[in-house]
Amino acid sequence: METDSPLPKSFVQSLEDVLEPNEIPSFLASLQEEPVTSVRLNPFKPLAGFEETLPVPWCPEASLLRSRPSFTLDPLFHAGAYYVQEASSTFLSHVLSALSVPKDAVFLDLCAAPGGKSTLLASYLGKQGILVANEVISSRAQVLKENIVKWGIGNTVVTQNDASHFEPLKGLFDLVLVDAPCSGEGMFRKDPNAIAEWSPDHVTHCAVRQRRILDEVGALPKAGGYLVYATCTYNSRENEENIRFLAEEFSFEPVQIPVPAEWGIVESHIKTDAGDFFGYRFFPHMVAGEGFFISVMKRASTATIATPKMQKEFRHPHLKRINGKLLADELAKQVPSVEESSFYALGGAYFLFPKEFQPTFEFIANHLNLRYMGIALGEMNHNSWIPSHEWALSILPKHRVSKVDVSLDQALSFLRKETFPLEQAPSGWVLVTYLGHALGWVKNLGSRINNYYPKEWRIRMD
Repeated sequence: METDSPLPKSFVQSLEDVLEPNEIPSFLASLQEEPVTSVRLNPFKPLAGFEETLPVPWCPEASLLRSRPSFTLDPLFHAGAYYVQEASSTFLSHVLSALSVPKDAVFLDLCAAPGGKSTLLASYLGKQGILVANEVISSRAQVLKENIVKWGIGNTVVTQNDASHFEPLKGLFDLVLVDAPCSGEGMFRKDPNAIAEWSPDHVTHCAVRQRRILDEVGALPKAGGYLVYATCTYNSRENEENIRFLAEEFSFEPVQIPVPAEWGIVESHIKTDAGDFFGYRFFPHMVAGEGFFISVMKRASTATIATPKMQKEFRHPHLKRINGKLLADELAKQVPSVEESSFYALGGAYFLFPKEFQPTFEFIANHLNLRYMGIALGEMNHNSWIPSHEWALSILPKHRVSKVDVSLDQALSFLRKETFPLEQAPSGWVLVTYLGHALGWVKNLGSRINNYYPKEWRIRMD
């Protein structure tokens, strides 16, 4: 098909495999339009919302914004009250709802950075389940950790592992999300670098890498559990062909997700020897979002189910299980019910994790490289207790701490890690809030205010 598009000719030709010929001009024209900005609210940090928004039909917590504000200069963004997430990818919310996955479940987000889908999964599980959010690249794992901390639910374990490291965890997960690294065709409108990096060879490279990942993790969902495969690309090599591979190599059953026609999502039927599987493709000329593909498969009832049991002793090279009843008074003030939580020490730092998932967490901890878990509460330093920034941003109750709600200018000074006047603040540790949402700690020493906002998180924009 001949066009005047600045896109690679071979990419335009490949569209004929996934679009009707008469649709291609509309698709190419949509790539010249401004991308739509969308946000998803944190249901555990209530927020009135944004002005002038439109709903995302497949995700109740998500909205389309009529214009893009400066999120960097919004303290509520730093407080984890919302996440800036591409609208198409929030379709995962509809998938979870359609499947009615139990909330007291164990989820895995294998390729999780920067954390959009992880925070969505964590929100779905709430206080009833746990999520393993994994990222193999160290720098990206750090970004993932920061976003999990800001979200604040405390039901997540952040790990940094290759897919091959998960082999001992076969049959553990109720749902495994593989949001695979891909050629990024769906990001062409938002990211010009994606166009520059695209080539048929790059597509081949991505497809091979995706298949290697899927081969490593195809057995991780337990019997009756789900594997959700997603990419932000259009071509069938990285999408349908990988679903065929999974169907051939592992015992999965097809799952069809109900999708109203007015949503503009294109369903594809993927023929395999095990039956027809289903994929859902998002095109920017049909939906208010970017390019996306997702497919859902159900693990056969004959597959493995791993059920970790509580061990009398927890042997780990770095973590130490501790008795919550023996914690220092300062730590006890931060926890509404010591009996409902398990506690761990890492050096001088203390962490909290939901007690009902303690056997599962310790099983995971003995096989994976941990970057973060639960909620960091604080640490002892020369017999003085220093509350953590992670606890400040968590959804744990904070009835027994001093708080001061600040203005926008003060909030931005705090987020820049500047010193600023804080009149009538009580002495000692004070939780800084903005519109009721926690931002972090300062310590009032009387003669001065020390700002404890993490140095590496500070904003530099004026």
